[in-house]
Amino acid sequence: MAVQDIMPTWVGATAKQIARGVRRGDVSATQVVADHLDHIARADAGLAAFRAVRGGEAITEAEKVDEQEDLANLPLAGVPVAVKENTPVAGLPTWNGSAAARTAIAEADHEVVRRLRGAGAVILGVTRMPELGLWGITDDETAVTRNPWDSTRTPGGSSGGAAAAVAAGLVPIAHANDGLGSIRIPAACCGLVGLKPGRGVIPCQLGADDWFGLTEHGMLATTVADAAVGFQVLAGRRQEKLVPPQRLRVGVSLRSPVRGVQPDQPNRDAVAAAGRLLAAAGHDTVPADPVYPTALGLQGIATWFAAAAADVRAAGIDRAGLQRRNRRHVALGEWAQRRGYVRETDRAVWRERSIGFFTDHSVDLLLTPALATAPPEAAGWSGRSWRSNVVANIRYAPYAAPWNIAGLPAIVVPVGRRPDGLPVAVQLVGPPGSELLLLGVAGQFEMEAPWPRHAPGYPRVPTPIS
Repeated sequence: MAVQDIMPTWVGATAKQIARGVRRGDVSATQVVADHLDHIARADAGLAAFRAVRGGEAITEAEKVDEQEDLANLPLAGVPVAVKENTPVAGLPTWNGSAAARTAIAEADHEVVRRLRGAGAVILGVTRMPELGLWGITDDETAVTRNPWDSTRTPGGSSGGAAAAVAAGLVPIAHANDGLGSIRIPAACCGLVGLKPGRGVIPCQLGADDWFGLTEHGMLATTVADAAVGFQVLAGRRQEKLVPPQRLRVGVSLRSPVRGVQPDQPNRDAVAAAGRLLAAAGHDTVPADPVYPTALGLQGIATWFAAAAADVRAAGIDRAGLQRRNRRHVALGEWAQRRGYVRETDRAVWRERSIGFFTDHSVDLLLTPALATAPPEAAGWSGRSWRSNVVANIRYAPYAAPWNIAGLPAIVVPVGRRPDGLPVAVQLVGPPGSELLLLGVAGQFEMEAPWPRHAPGYPRVPTPIS
């Protein structure tokens, strides 16, 4: 056994533990980053979570963190972080999920990357996503990204690489973004906490127009405390301690936004378990079903198509080089826009109705399943037909998209395991401005029923330092 295999390591520690250790001088940012780079070199070959790893550059950045005289005001001092590959990182191409969709080397960081660095984080690399971020399953012609909980299953998408990296301890937290569920779906697949903030809380600035305003940046984390720190950094807010919320009234719904798609028994059981956790924390639950109009589904699908077409046009991507499924998707987007099926007025009606749901039912939050079924297989979906991709994605993950269209904050929290051993989760949705409330309730779940922070067998290193 090599010496480094028996030495203490900071791999597996939380972001808060690492930042505290660096601020106190218990460890250098350089050592923390080196530990995580070693772990990535060992573990990522079987996961394909990263598109590119910034080895030497990350060490140099960590050294600069160590040279700072005042670390006290850096909430992520020395914390290794990954960035999703559709978000510009200075010095790297922006891959957007494939070589065909890749754009030029970025001359400057995206604003959220700038904020992460400003908080003391060190960017280790960029994580994989499906081409153009269109799917809830992550793979391309170069690799299939795998779920650390079960390598035969997908970690979800489109932030699949980010979720796999965090669930395997390759990084303690990872940047992600969510256009129709791309933070929450991978969080549910990989047993993580994933918050999609409400519209306008964090600068988006992706693609042509942020998928017509549907997309938000966020973080994937193994603990609520790390999720809260990451959210506040990205939102440009001072760090506030989460306060456990007092008695809330929470609406509970199993109703699917997609007609004919229903949650399986493990996901139904997850909602029941979450109801018991809410009761144990002193909250009340009541049945309360949102009314998902048929037009909402049609509007969401049309916007999904059109967003891809708009991004391809804005980036000057050659459509002929895209995957076959995505060439069709883009063509449908162009058709939907020509026919006038993508309308801000329709999205505004649903947003108004969604905000009204909370007052109409006298509830503070809404509880739903996070997924309808187990994650699909990890396979070469990028080579399969457009139809097979659409059917697989809608059948397993219908619950996230309505809240992007409404622009409301929503969080996914683990609540147990399926009979096959995969994690199972629920979704909580709140009115505008309820991000910290959602995190507070998630923290109560964590207190009542702590979840495994990493997939079994990960991280494959000695017990972390705390």
